[in-house]
Amino acid sequence: MVDWTSPAEIMKNALTFDRFMHCLLGVYVWEWVLSLDFDWQYISGSKQFRWPLIFYFLNRYCLLFALVGITIALNVTTRIDCQVLYTFNSLMGQASIGLASINLSLRTIAIWSKRWYIVAPLVTIILGHWTLLLFGIHVKAKWIDGQGCVITETHSKLLAITFIYTMVFDFIVLALTAFKLLFPATTRSPLVNLVFNDGLAYFMIAFLANVVATVFGLLNLNPVMSIIANVPAVIAASIAACRAVRRLSDYNTKGHQEVFAASVQGSTIAFRSLSARPKGNTKMANMAPPASIHVKMDTLERPHSDGSGNVTPDETFDPESHNISDEFKRPPY
Repeated sequence: MVDWTSPAEIMKNALTFDRFMHCLLGVYVWEWVLSLDFDWQYISGSKQFRWPLIFYFLNRYCLLFALVGITIALNVTTRIDCQVLYTFNSLMGQASIGLASINLSLRTIAIWSKRWYIVAPLVTIILGHWTLLLFGIHVKAKWIDGQGCVITETHSKLLAITFIYTMVFDFIVLALTAFKLLFPATTRSPLVNLVFNDGLAYFMIAFLANVVATVFGLLNLNPVMSIIANVPAVIAASIAACRAVRRLSDYNTKGHQEVFAASVQGSTIAFRSLSARPKGNTKMANMAPPASIHVKMDTLERPHSDGSGNVTPDETFDPESHNISDEFKRPPY
């Protein structure tokens, strides 16, 4: 049986962790480069920036900074303050977990049209989630000559609780989304199908990754193995959430009938149909008339006798003052 707490095994696991992190950095940088054009459209101003995208950008770049920091910690050859570096990496990683869940929660809030009985519980869950995430920043590391920065202690149980909480949170988000989309008040649109299919697929990806991270955290084999699955779980959840945001945004900018935009009054995201028609018996009078209507009419003059037998025109025939057909008076709309 493997002695997971032996120094030799810990060093072996540390080497595996080193190579694994480099692979994950390559995967995420590849994903980041492929979607960099989306970021640039908002940075350059070619697309209008909406406040929900704040969470999208924070999610992407917090995770990028965390992976770069981990790579620095694994490759540094001169003595540095390992505790500060790993605290920074842990903070960025924990923030990425919370931001990924927020990005998925905003979709659910939008689908439910910002109903207070949906928004209030989700905000409460988000606050509880971030409380656990901030308390979970408990990693101790130190410099060891010949090895570099080495993790010496982790709060494995709290990390496991955090991932379990994240899985429950994501499940609630998926359940609320599925209920609203499976039982819509009207016919499901292509956008609704997109949101549902994306939500289901991305939830499964994030859920499976979090399960693996939770199992390793609960086993607590050694400080390295307790966190070795955390990074892939965060990357999977972040990529899934950010792709969901991009796919929805790209769908809206290609001329489809529905958009996912910011509400002017509520300062939050909401679904809006550009081509939606009024429901019920809408009167024609409620429709806005054209800006101006030009009708070309010939003027008729009524003959007038001056008493000597000569006929002279002296009045202009006014259609409004005579009983002409209502067809001439009806507006052409």
